[in-house]
Parts: sequence; structure tokens; C-alpha cells
Amino acid sequence: MILDIQHKKIEPDINVVHMVGRITMGSDSQKIEWGLTDLLKQDQKKVIFDLTEVTYLDSSGIGILMMCHAKLKKAGGVLRIAGARGMVQETLELTSVNRIIPIHPSAADAAHGFELA
Repeated sequence: MILDIQHKKIEPDINVVHMVGRITMGSDSQKIEWGLTDLLKQDQKKVIFDLTEVTYLDSSGIGILMMCHAKLKKAGGVLRIAGARGMVQETLELTSVNRIIPIHPSAADAAHGFELA
């Protein structure tokens, strides 16, 4: 299944990148990186990757998530992950991504975390 990526905004300045499908090696992973680059060009620095409907995540997907985290951090921004479950959540925990990038049950919870920060 091709990765479908949709962007929405939680006012005033939180960007939610909702993904549906599989995050694997190839052009789909590049679309995630390019989308983040576009957000950074617009000076958007609060980003939530909503993985609620992501069914599979391979090692290159982990690499993309970590690279996006690093790019945002370097720009003074923050990345949060929301909605990871099943195999995706297990992969994030097994690779200790959850110790580096905050993971929340939902995009709303992740957005609330920005307000507290």
C-alpha cells in the first residue's frame, strides 16, 4: 500500500502530519522528509506525526523519523509522534525511538503536550 500523507493544522501553530499505510524504504519515505522541509521553510516548528493508521514501519522508516526529529531540533523545533500502536508501537519501543521522540496516544494529547512545554 502506498503511503498517504495529509497535513492539517491545530491552531495556532501545530502541524499534524497524518499518515496512512506503510513507512518503508523508497519514495514514500522521501515524501515525509520533503513535507517536513516545506514546513521548516514556512518556519513551522511544532510537528506531530500521527501514525494512527500506519500499519508497518521498517528500519528506513525509523531512520526517516529520526532524521526528521534531528532536522526539527536543529531548527529549534519539536517533533512528537501520536497514535502508534501494534507492530509500529513495538518497533518504536524496540529501537528506543520512544526515548528520543515523545510518543502520545493521540494527536490531541500530543498537541496538549506542546501547550505544557
